[in-house]
Amino acid sequence: MEYKVEELSPVKRKINITVPVEEVNAALSTAVALYRHRYEIKGFRRGKAPSSVVESKYRTQIYQEATTDLVNYQINEALGSLGVMPLSRIDVDAKELVRDQELNYSIEFEVAPDFPLPDYESLAVDVEKAEVKPEEITEVEQRILSNAATVKPISEVRLAKEGDIVVITFGAYKDGEVYQGIQAENFELTIGEKQALPEFEDLLKTLKPGENGECEITFPEDFINPAMAGQTLTMRATLHAIKERILPELTDEVAKRAGGFESVEKMREAIEKSYLQSREQLNKSMAQKKLLDQLVAKVEYPLPPSMVENRIDRLLADLEQKLDRQGKSLSALGKSLEELREAHRAQAEEAVRGEIMLLAIAKKENLDVKSEEIDVALTQVARQHGQDLLSVKQYYEENNLIFPLKDRILADKAIELVYARAAKTEVAAAAAEEKKEEAPAKPKRTRAKKAETPKE
Repeated sequence: MEYKVEELSPVKRKINITVPVEEVNAALSTAVALYRHRYEIKGFRRGKAPSSVVESKYRTQIYQEATTDLVNYQINEALGSLGVMPLSRIDVDAKELVRDQELNYSIEFEVAPDFPLPDYESLAVDVEKAEVKPEEITEVEQRILSNAATVKPISEVRLAKEGDIVVITFGAYKDGEVYQGIQAENFELTIGEKQALPEFEDLLKTLKPGENGECEITFPEDFINPAMAGQTLTMRATLHAIKERILPELTDEVAKRAGGFESVEKMREAIEKSYLQSREQLNKSMAQKKLLDQLVAKVEYPLPPSMVENRIDRLLADLEQKLDRQGKSLSALGKSLEELREAHRAQAEEAVRGEIMLLAIAKKENLDVKSEEIDVALTQVARQHGQDLLSVKQYYEENNLIFPLKDRILADKAIELVYARAAKTEVAAAAAEEKKEEAPAKPKRTRAKKAETPKE
């Protein structure tokens, strides 16, 4: 194999590869031998069929596998020889092998920018101590009791209050026109469980069954639906009925039904342990983010474009999954795909900037990724998507996604190393701000009135 490297940009390389005839024929012969022993051909014992017969019967599969195996092997060999670490998917421009002909093909990929690595061994960071407040355990207990509660409609005519389940029909309006995607009929919502914005819940608490009202709501800038973020909409609601939950007493039997706990005390211990474990991991992740922010602030370097675009793809895929769970799609956001991509570009660039820094540290520290670690990561991907490991592994190999996967594992190892070497100071958990922000004004509401029956 011969190869020649071209520098297309500070962060992009191209390798032109020439494979001699003897290597092409050897790769095809190896694939034929594998198929000879893998399958039984009529008229021959397994493993005894002539090569020409095997190649004729399974030509398509043999040539595809031989090409993939040879190209993957040579890519690894060339990259290893050059000491180059691709940071993105490798684009391969290769035709299928042809017996008795040399193969000429090229690969393009992005590489890490060259920059002076800042000192990462003498950093300091505060790490919040994991704490669990009694009221947090009580809150979980209340959710358990709420799940075990019985629900019944109330007979008295009164206003909705905290803990009530209200049956409502609602919709959003802008400039008097219906705002698509925010309407529902006979929707059940529990007051006080943060299923809706506080202003909307405040409106509902001013209504009795059969009444309607409206209020103006300015949605937060970080609202889950980017199309609504920062917008002021008029919300109209009709309250049809109020139901109340009758909570059972918290007993050992309830604890047993909730999660197989021996007693209420054992359940509380499990709740506290779960809180502590997740909070410790969260606090560690927050401290690692602070360390990474310190590092990237010390030096500037160009970002490989495809890494940024791929990160945007992942962010939009995550957003699409969130919307899908709400029964919505990206089109419901009211923005074009290009507008959504630009809205997520800054976040993607920040993530890529951090990943590049960590990969540079991984390279300096000679960190590596074992094949077993790749398999563990692919197993997690397979489990998340409900697919078998072999199919996922084949997809990653055929689409040259193994290198980006290795990069993510290396980045995780690098931040663990930086965190382990940093001077860590345990500090008390961040207290709630003593100075509360001014409470939002009560929502404007039209005069409560009986809901009118639509006319035919």
